[in-house]
Amino acid sequence: MEILRLPGRAFLNFLSYMGQLAQLLVDLGGAFRTGVWRVHLIARQIVSIGFGSQVVVIVTGGFTGAVFSAQTFFKFKDFGVESGVGSIVSVAMCRELGPVLAGLMVAGRVGAAMAAEIGTMKVTEQIDALRAMAVHPVDYLVLPRFVAMLISMPLLVAESISFGLLASYLVVVYGFGVPEPWFWTHVVEHTNHEDILCGMIKGFVFGILITIISCHQGLVAGNGAVGVGLGTTRAVVYSSLALLIVNFFLSFFLNFIFPLGTPI
Repeated sequence: MEILRLPGRAFLNFLSYMGQLAQLLVDLGGAFRTGVWRVHLIARQIVSIGFGSQVVVIVTGGFTGAVFSAQTFFKFKDFGVESGVGSIVSVAMCRELGPVLAGLMVAGRVGAAMAAEIGTMKVTEQIDALRAMAVHPVDYLVLPRFVAMLISMPLLVAESISFGLLASYLVVVYGFGVPEPWFWTHVVEHTNHEDILCGMIKGFVFGILITIISCHQGLVAGNGAVGVGLGTTRAVVYSSLALLIVNFFLSFFLNFIFPLGTPI
């Protein structure tokens, strides 16, 4: 029985954590219907999340596209099909690399900031002050960040895909001498709008995960600065793990709906 105690306790803690996330989603749904939409807070969060994350997303997407292109070219050259590098990189960036890398970067940068900001307000009793003024914390703190993330995340994913493809073009055409018409012809012929749609859907789902997990860690923070630091670390770790796990199942689901090679 002692052997079963530890995994049993871990399973119950997991169920409790999932219940807390579900309760936050329910509260957020209520804020959507009856809460006050503070446009200036949403705009401020869009600037912080969307505009502030551009550099890290561009660098990550660009260099990933460049490295993936080079490795694919070295292998494809052995079979004499190096002109098809663009199509492989394009589909991979749209369906997997673009959304996953952008999601991980945003989880690290924005998720940590969300947990730290809300956690600091929690331990300094600013959230209690909001309740005293009849302002619901989910309405005031979570809703603007959630809406801003839903707007920003698909755009960041599109940016990651675009710069990954641009870097691939520069490496393959100017670095390895593949004719430019061959590169773009293969990209256009083998990249469907379903591939782009898969990336946008993943970005949308990842944005929801990052916001809910990070804001929850801030709202439950305690024990002063130590608790805020612990919540910030958990926000990044939990968001990243959830993103990768959900991506696995989401990839199967999206490939079932939009199979690879679906004609335009």
